[in-house]
Amino acid sequence: MAGPNMDRQGTNRRGQASIEFAMTYGAVIVPLLFGIVFVAQMCWVWHSMVEFTRDGARYAATHCWEPGGQNVIDYMQTHVPANIDMAAFQAGGSAQINVLYFQRDPDTGQLTPFSCDAGCSTTCVPDAVTVSVSNYEFQHYSTLLKSVSMPTFPTSQTIASNGCDQTGVCSR
Repeated sequence: MAGPNMDRQGTNRRGQASIEFAMTYGAVIVPLLFGIVFVAQMCWVWHSMVEFTRDGARYAATHCWEPGGQNVIDYMQTHVPANIDMAAFQAGGSAQINVLYFQRDPDTGQLTPFSCDAGCSTTCVPDAVTVSVSNYEFQHYSTLLKSVSMPTFPTSQTIASNGCDQTGVCSR
């Protein structure tokens, strides 16, 4: 008489479901799980970088203009939002922070690159600023997944102040 796990020929079939589960788990579920985690982390970094450039543009719009925007870059490198690739955006990281100031051409109304010999002062004020992050590639825990080149995340804002108080002392 055959037992509960035996078919008519007497072979044991109890392990077939375990083998099928292991094959499905290893070939489908695990890679799918890692893919979901990778995409979720990438979306987290994406959102962080959008907020990061917005914060940098707000800072640039309310603080003193400097050639090259070094004061904005210094601020941004010390205020990177918490994410898995924070080191890429801090000093010495692979990502590059770009700060460009513009002035409005009175004849055409077009924005042109801003320049001023006076440096930070109440007479040297740009009209707009654009802050962006470039040269950033997202790749985290797996070398099997390709790195993803992220966009530049540009954020533009009109200048809200010249960065100086009523006495002419400028905030850097």
